[in-house]
Amino acid sequence: MILFPAIDIRDGKCVRLIQGDYNKEIVYGDSPTEMALLWEKQGAEYIHIVDLDGAKTGDSSNRLAIQAVAKAVSIPIQVGGGIRSMEIIDEHIASGVSRIIIGTAAITNRAFLEEAVAKYGDKIAVSIDARNGLVATDGWTEMSDIKAIDLLQELENIGVKTVVYTDIFKDGMMQGPNFEELLAVNNATSIDVIASGGVSTKENIEQLGKMDLYGAIIGKALYDGALSLEELMGGNNRGE
Repeated sequence: MILFPAIDIRDGKCVRLIQGDYNKEIVYGDSPTEMALLWEKQGAEYIHIVDLDGAKTGDSSNRLAIQAVAKAVSIPIQVGGGIRSMEIIDEHIASGVSRIIIGTAAITNRAFLEEAVAKYGDKIAVSIDARNGLVATDGWTEMSDIKAIDLLQELENIGVKTVVYTDIFKDGMMQGPNFEELLAVNNATSIDVIASGGVSTKENIEQLGKMDLYGAIIGKALYDGALSLEELMGGNNRGE
């Protein structure tokens, strides 16, 4: 299982939001590039970046900061948040981003998702953010009536190979992932599932690893010191 340290960018800085609330922000650093280099030095195999401004407004004002990260590190990075046009995808891929994560637009603009998958194949992933099994959009500010499990089936038919699955209730709360929901999601699809939200202990990671998930994103627990990436990577076996 791949461990993805998360870098959330807002106004060019590294931050964390609690349960996606833009009014509950903690700033952890002024330089996403320095943070990415730190995670790489500690053994990260892949970095997960979220453009929080993009997620909320569709604005890609952080794209230069993201491109700087892609140039600075030698490991792959995946980027999500406000990916709503082929122009933004083309620009990120050209700058060295390995995987693009489409969120809201995967729900609201299916033709765009299909075009992206047709052009870039497994470089395109989809972010499913769910609350009580229903999909949220627009940086978690809007709820839909779409069941996450149903959306997975549609994505599989389109040819999506990877999803990032976030339980909003768990995100940033340091209370562990929603294992039951993640297991149901993983069993419902052949798509690679990356767990996000609530990963806060080594035991959480071990349990996720036993569930045969493709990956897990770690955010707040790393920044608050509850988990050490260096220690996790020393004992992390991807089983490949």
